Amino acid sequence: MPDVYYKEALKLAQKEYRNSLTKGLSPCLPVLDDFLSGEKTSTGIDLGLVQIPIDKIVGTKSRGRVNAFAPNFMPILEDGTEFSVKWKHLCSAHLNEGIHDPIKAYEYMNRFYVEEGNKRVSVLKFFGAVNVPGIVTRILPERNGEEEVELYYEFVNFYKLSKINYIEFSKRGSYASLQKLLGKEPDEEWNEDDQKQFSATYHYFEQAYISAGGNKLSSTVGDAMLSYIKVYGYPELCVTETADIKKKLKVIWEDVALQDEQEPIELKLDPAEEKKPHMLKVVLPIVSPSILKVAFLYDGTPERSGWVHDHEKGRLHIQRIFDDKIETKAYPNVMENDPLEVIEQAIEDGAKLIFTTTPRLMQASLRAAVEHPDILIMNCSLNKSHRYIRSYYTRMYEAKFILGALAGSLSESGKLGYVCDYPIFGQIAGINAFALGAQMANPRSKVHIEWSSIKGAKEAAQALAEKGIHYISSQDTARFMMDNRDSYGLSYIHQDKLELLATPVWKWGAYYEAILRRVFDKTLKAEYESSSKALNYYWGMSAGVVDILYSDALPTASRKFADFLKESIVHNVCAPFITPLITQSGEVIGEGEKSLSLEQIINMDYLVENVIGSIPKYEELNPMGKATVDMAGIEKSQNTSVKEDEDAAKEDGEEE
Repeated sequence: MPDVYYKEALKLAQKEYRNSLTKGLSPCLPVLDDFLSGEKTSTGIDLGLVQIPIDKIVGTKSRGRVNAFAPNFMPILEDGTEFSVKWKHLCSAHLNEGIHDPIKAYEYMNRFYVEEGNKRVSVLKFFGAVNVPGIVTRILPERNGEEEVELYYEFVNFYKLSKINYIEFSKRGSYASLQKLLGKEPDEEWNEDDQKQFSATYHYFEQAYISAGGNKLSSTVGDAMLSYIKVYGYPELCVTETADIKKKLKVIWEDVALQDEQEPIELKLDPAEEKKPHMLKVVLPIVSPSILKVAFLYDGTPERSGWVHDHEKGRLHIQRIFDDKIETKAYPNVMENDPLEVIEQAIEDGAKLIFTTTPRLMQASLRAAVEHPDILIMNCSLNKSHRYIRSYYTRMYEAKFILGALAGSLSESGKLGYVCDYPIFGQIAGINAFALGAQMANPRSKVHIEWSSIKGAKEAAQALAEKGIHYISSQDTARFMMDNRDSYGLSYIHQDKLELLATPVWKWGAYYEAILRRVFDKTLKAEYESSSKALNYYWGMSAGVVDILYSDALPTASRKFADFLKESIVHNVCAPFITPLITQSGEVIGEGEKSLSLEQIINMDYLVENVIGSIPKYEELNPMGKATVDMAGIEKSQNTSVKEDEDAAKEDGEEE
């Protein structure tokens, strides 16, 4: 039999050899020494004995045996050679007692290059082995800011915790997301039971994914598994049979296929023109011809939360505007129960359109949307790549830029304060916009930040006031049932004096009205059908959903200044983020006088040079902060720093 197997392996090698030549590729195995210096490999990190996924073994360490194998590791030398005799001997050993001796290999960018044991790898690949034991040396690439390298360092940090090397992702932040979705703290190590459970679950999922056609996508099994877990959860996946996984994959296939997109999110920056204004009787097919029931789900109550209060005002606004065309119902304190059950109750109550008004409701919203494709569910969040629900948010950074300019023009010292809630998408842009506005009005301005998700809003503002800072941008909405000395908006605070000067306004009523009109005239439905991406509605001042209100304490000249900036932003004459921008670390973002793209603004994970303070780490946040960051946090708030990732990789090698 070994003779037969060698001939079959030789045919596979010859076919791969010819295909490589036809495609203009090298017909031989890649050689690590050809693209890494000997000095680099001599300073590698010893990982010890590792179970190497055999499909990740792609080449050899040196050129010694490179001409003996085709790129698929099948033997290319003719039968009857000394090489073929040794290959057959290993083949017999594998069939009789198994190959147990570990190979020696180098790992670079999570690909393995064999130093000793090439023929063992060849035989095991031929018979379809999954893993091979190996003594592994890891070679760390130089950090150069490239996406591939930064993604690899995220893997290195994940490997330190899990010792899992077979799952791969195509997008940054995915390893940290998986760690959280499995119910683990960012730095929590996996035990042996965790590893075994995940290995078995991954194997069953991979079978289902390939059976469902996943091998036709360029995204990874890991990408698809992450999408699946976001909908159904990891505990449920662990007990689901392969056939049922395949069925559920088909249900969420649009989300799975979305991972193939280089840019999976399509931003809608302004409301599209209505096709048939005022024809309210034209509705989506899912909606009753007589009345549309709309549900609003809140994390809190209007009496105790300014955020909920503003959304409730929006609900009451559309109820007045559309009168007998719609019926709205609010569901408060959703997070005190199972949010998915509350959404199910809203659907049972007849809701065909559901607004979930906090990022914390994203996962429940997604699950409900998948299981009820006839229900339109929209979540108030930003930068979410899901096909089955749409997210909506405001470009509040436009208002923050104006408030920063006001503060910079009013402060004699240029020493300003900023209280931020959570390190989530959109919030970092707000801090930077405020700082850049202040810098425009006063080049010497410095913005000191505090985080309400660490100290509490009142305590954060007090900490700034104690530093002698008088102009402070605090909560975006008024807080209720609290000390009336709590500040919000842009305030002047000095000793016992607290004056509200201006406050940004989330005009949720106008937002919900515009969405409802686009439901009725089918614009939303048409937008979904004409796109293959996740739809994020990110409207701003030009859409009339963001504004600034002035108090009587704001000087007339300052009002005129703010109005001028507002009109400039609305008509796209002024943009808050004009390059080049200088970060706290001295990095230059962009060149020439150009405006950052919306994607660059949303994904900001840095603070500009005139900000004093830092983005908090996950462990510093209070429970509400952690829960919010879990759903919508920027990558930096969820992971260790770049330096810490590199140190972790080196420490991991030392521990081994």
